[in-house]
Amino acid sequence: MSARIFVSSAILLTLTTAALAGNWPGWRGPDGTGVTTETELPLTWSATENVRWKIALPEAGNSTPIVWGERVFLTQSVGQRRTLMCVARKDGKVLWQAGPEWTAAEKTHKANPFCAASPATDGERVVAWFGSAGLYAWDFAGKELWHVDLGKQDHIWGYAGAPVLHGDLCILYFGPGPRSFLVAVNKRTGKEAWRVEVPETPVKERTDGFAGQADGVVGTWSVPLLVKAAGRDELVMTFPERMRAFDPQTGKELWSCGGISPLLYTSPMFGDGVLMGSGGYGGSTIAVKPGGTGDVTAQRLWQKIRDKQRIGSGVITGGHLYILNTPGTAQCIDLKTGETKWEERLTGTSGRSESWSSMVLSGERLYVLNQAGDTFVLKASPKFEKLATNAVGDSMTNASLAVSDGEFFIRTHQHLWCIGAGK
Repeated sequence: MSARIFVSSAILLTLTTAALAGNWPGWRGPDGTGVTTETELPLTWSATENVRWKIALPEAGNSTPIVWGERVFLTQSVGQRRTLMCVARKDGKVLWQAGPEWTAAEKTHKANPFCAASPATDGERVVAWFGSAGLYAWDFAGKELWHVDLGKQDHIWGYAGAPVLHGDLCILYFGPGPRSFLVAVNKRTGKEAWRVEVPETPVKERTDGFAGQADGVVGTWSVPLLVKAAGRDELVMTFPERMRAFDPQTGKELWSCGGISPLLYTSPMFGDGVLMGSGGYGGSTIAVKPGGTGDVTAQRLWQKIRDKQRIGSGVITGGHLYILNTPGTAQCIDLKTGETKWEERLTGTSGRSESWSSMVLSGERLYVLNQAGDTFVLKASPKFEKLATNAVGDSMTNASLAVSDGEFFIRTHQHLWCIGAGK
């Protein structure tokens, strides 16, 4: 390679890395782990301090926004319409809003409004899933590129999740419910590439909060996670009772690990070479290394059969998992052993503690929302230290933080906020 070509390649790589660092293209960021490479993020804010803008939203919603360049995208229910909103990053102006009308009856939980799935983008197209209303793709100008009817999604608590873009594919977990499957379509055309059926199966014995009940709820609201291990890409998903890894190009199963609950809200968590899956409603937690073959249950690092109630996902760094449990207790867990290093209740200004939100890691700081819209900032350390509590005094929020170019984007049931240090 000539010096000129080497220098040009290095410049291109630097520019590409810089561009990606400023985007939050999907659920839990560029790698799906809740980790951002940005460290120049505000430490403190309020309803009036470090607020760039806020805009009113037409209805409540739980999905998390994504950001690419000068565009912010958010799924939003409006009456019988299932829509994707595109707003200008600089001022929050709505640039376009598109999506289908869905008039048929659709089940969901009262705390899970429609359009709960977060969107995903690769900088050319943005993809959103609306449950029974289908999977849609638009370009950045709002022109529909394709849509796919995947059939009826049917669960008493509705759907959530998010599409995942990988190479030429858009990968989606369609579920939970009797018709549950993992599917990949061509991201340019919507043509199906592969599908793995994941039918609901009877649960023989439960150890979570439904223990002893014959009609306990079963399902997963996880988002598939892409990891690299053993020189290959693995698509990891936490299903009822098993964590499973697939070849993302073909859908072929690579390995699976038992010992997880039949009810899950968290997505797979990955860091320091370890995967973790955690059940909901006092379900079980497992830790396992990727890269295996076949049934790797016997190779688990550890399992905790009865654990905390968790909806939001955590982050892994420095040999520890950090997570905010649903009742509002933050926890630091040793990755190798599962031992709790510390557990502290985080109470915001309103006195409310509960949280459905997932953590973000920036350098040595942890950021996480509670349902009152308070953002707690903690130090990522085996010794507990709270750095700040930032309240915006807004309505309920079950979304998670999106991070881009020194700014946070916060979705509550009433508003979309842009938070950034003064310039």
